[in-house]
Amino acid sequence: MSKFVLSQLPYSHDALEPFIDKQTMEIHHGKHHQAYVDNLNKALDGTEAAEKSLEEIFANMSIHPASVRNNGGGHYNHSLFWTLMKPNGGGQPTGKLADAINSAFGSFDEFKKLFANAGLTRFGSGWAWLVESNGILKISSTPNQDNPLMDIADVKGNPILGVDVWEHAYYLKYQNRRAEYLENFWNIVNWDEVANLFSKLK
Repeated sequence: MSKFVLSQLPYSHDALEPFIDKQTMEIHHGKHHQAYVDNLNKALDGTEAAEKSLEEIFANMSIHPASVRNNGGGHYNHSLFWTLMKPNGGGQPTGKLADAINSAFGSFDEFKKLFANAGLTRFGSGWAWLVESNGILKISSTPNQDNPLMDIADVKGNPILGVDVWEHAYYLKYQNRRAEYLENFWNIVNWDEVANLFSKLK
């Protein structure tokens, strides 16, 4: 039996319209994410790592082959990404999360600018992240399907917000306009879930 499985989206494929289109979500979730799951299970089959969680694997990512790194990251990153968006999302965070963002970046607007820039300036494929690291919020980006939980990450910590800047995440609707995709992302951020992830770290 396969250890890892593709979870259902927490909303319909068209629920994030007009900011992310139905066809992109169908392909991104049903094809791309499914492929990461299938290839991860193949890469782990018969290995000691097959009994470990992704978090345990990521902590020692440097000893694992590229197939585990790429597909394990792909499965984890996308599983998280789907939960960080919702229909009628957006707005601003409140409470302790808002306080932490203001403390770390000066203001919510400055945070948005820095976060979008991390995604915009990521060369090629990758992700932009808001990370909790030793009680401090930081912004980072990673190439390909790497993430901040991996021991090979430049900025290590617990991701509480991430955005996919692979072209398959936005190209059908936005073509090469990554900046527009990132700007529209703010309309669907699920700040309740980001705050939930942040609260679990305290």
